[in-house]
Amino acid sequence: MHKETRLTFTSDYMEGAHPEILKRLMETNLEKSVGYGLDEYSESAREKVRAACESPDADVYFLVGGTQANATMVDALLRPYQGVMAAKTGHISGHEAGAIEFGGHKVLELPHHDGKLSASDIRDCINRYKQDDNRDHTVMPGMVYISQPTEYGTLYSSNELKEISDICRENHIPLYMDGARLAYALACPENDVTLPDIAKLCDVFYIGGTKCGALFGEAVVIPKHDFIPHLFTIIKQHGALLAKGRIAAIQFETLFTDDLYGKIGVTAIKAADKIRKALKDKGYSSPILAPTNQIFVLLTDEKAAELREKVELGFWEKPDAEHTVLRIVTSWATKDEDVERLIEIL
Repeated sequence: MHKETRLTFTSDYMEGAHPEILKRLMETNLEKSVGYGLDEYSESAREKVRAACESPDADVYFLVGGTQANATMVDALLRPYQGVMAAKTGHISGHEAGAIEFGGHKVLELPHHDGKLSASDIRDCINRYKQDDNRDHTVMPGMVYISQPTEYGTLYSSNELKEISDICRENHIPLYMDGARLAYALACPENDVTLPDIAKLCDVFYIGGTKCGALFGEAVVIPKHDFIPHLFTIIKQHGALLAKGRIAAIQFETLFTDDLYGKIGVTAIKAADKIRKALKDKGYSSPILAPTNQIFVLLTDEKAAELREKVELGFWEKPDAEHTVLRIVTSWATKDEDVERLIEIL
């Protein structure tokens, strides 16, 4: 008999890939094609992404992972003397091991509101720089980084995103969106931001694959053609250019066939909603009310340790000396029986 697999809800990239992706990779496995994203599958994937974003002139590049995409694109968008504005809780601020600073740019941390930046805080940061007589001795705010969903699993509304976009365009600085978990935002009933909205309001964004059903990969979308000259070369300089470019592209070609990407997050959201309801019914406290596939639970240290003996959950933070916040994450592949087992343990 096989030993029962330990229950795991630590992240949304624990599984391999959607069966349709594996099928397509097997079907094309022994074909020969040119490299570096110049093959027919890459072009087909780009066209499907453009169509989904209603952005026919967009440049689309396929990179391996989120940190790589963020570090490459931030460096490509900024001048050497500029920094990137981001929420203090943003992924590039806390969970990328200083990758942005390693590339020579400072992350200019701003206050967050449930994980989100506000247009007013962005405006204040820009104005402080402009009004500072010593600004030549400081880092110029050169772009804005946001993510959808945020690191806290919360969502920017279309109005919030438009306000931020307006501030960026008034000040001629690019707006960049990290979409590592974008499929889960798009599948969330509370979301009112579409892919075409993002393409209209952001200068650069990426569509997450690694956490959304692909083996690996993120699709970087630049709605305005040639917005970043020589980006192909910049990507190579960052060690981010895939020789077997078709391997990443086929995954996105599959995800954007028959709206698979639009459907793939539904399982995660339904599972997360069921867990959220169970937590509420059982009297657990949640310090962050997120509607997507991340759930945060506040526990005493003793209860947190007891729970983690039975199920693998992610550590989030210690708000004080006696309590721990744990994170539960569902994915496109979360099974109903695993949700039921988790609720039973809770």
